[in-house]
Amino acid sequence: MGEIARFFTLNTGAHMPSVGLGTWQMEPGVVGEAVVTAIKAGYRHIDCARIYRNEKEIGLALKKLFNDGVVKREELFITSKLWCDSLDPEDVAEGIESTLNDLQLDYVDLYLIHWPFQIKKGTTLSVENLIESDIPCTWRAMEKLFDSGKARAIGVSNFSTKKLEDLLRIARVLPAVNQVECHPVWQQAKLRTFCQSKGVHLSAYSPLGSPGTKWIRSNVLDNPIVIDAAEKLGKTPAQVALRWGIQMGNSVLPKSTNKSRILENLDVYDWSIPDELFAMFTTIQQVRLIRGDIFVSSHGLYKSVEELWDGEI
Repeated sequence: MGEIARFFTLNTGAHMPSVGLGTWQMEPGVVGEAVVTAIKAGYRHIDCARIYRNEKEIGLALKKLFNDGVVKREELFITSKLWCDSLDPEDVAEGIESTLNDLQLDYVDLYLIHWPFQIKKGTTLSVENLIESDIPCTWRAMEKLFDSGKARAIGVSNFSTKKLEDLLRIARVLPAVNQVECHPVWQQAKLRTFCQSKGVHLSAYSPLGSPGTKWIRSNVLDNPIVIDAAEKLGKTPAQVALRWGIQMGNSVLPKSTNKSRILENLDVYDWSIPDELFAMFTTIQQVRLIRGDIFVSSHGLYKSVEELWDGEI
């Protein structure tokens, strides 16, 4: 497996850069600088969401980059996500307008349903506030955003194979992307095969296992097979984990505010993991790191983690 294209072609025909900057958990006062650093380093894909509460600062950074002639809008691929309190069809348009206003953009390249469940309007994310969602109705409102051009592509995030299959049955505009946790320690074999068979691109969040998140017991970058491959190739474990994702056919969304790591995470194109090392990744014991335990309760919408992910756990 040699040189890979720097983008994946979506079912809309759009080119999605294979490495994007993830902005989850990026603090105000830091995120803007990280976006500027990344774009100046060559990133052309930024992954955002309204619930990250930093889109306004990202918008200011983008405006300055455009005004300074560093990059043109059409050269960037910007993703954002519809939050769980806005899944009622009448709230979907308002959800994207809020994002477009904050990002100071006329459109996003990709707009995703963030989670396949809903929370009561005006509430915060907690197990008590989770309610059943009517995804077909939400999707019809998403399709209107696609028709209007405010979202050049639409898709989903955190959808299991079953939930994606249910959506595909009713979709007029097929989802272009399913953004999910994916890395060498949680390879999503079943979901990835299904996505590939239906022309839905799998985009990997937390492709390094989200090592900066305190409540996640990350074991991607210290996995012996990842470390062994890194030593043999003269690369870092992070670069190997990202390159593995790209060779699997996934776009990857590493998050970093550190300049040297932002640069390092983009250095995944002019080398590859050779077949014999690549094959070793299939032997890694699998564990979902972002399990969603906070969404589960014996009195709630989901009684178990297995139920939340339709058995993909």
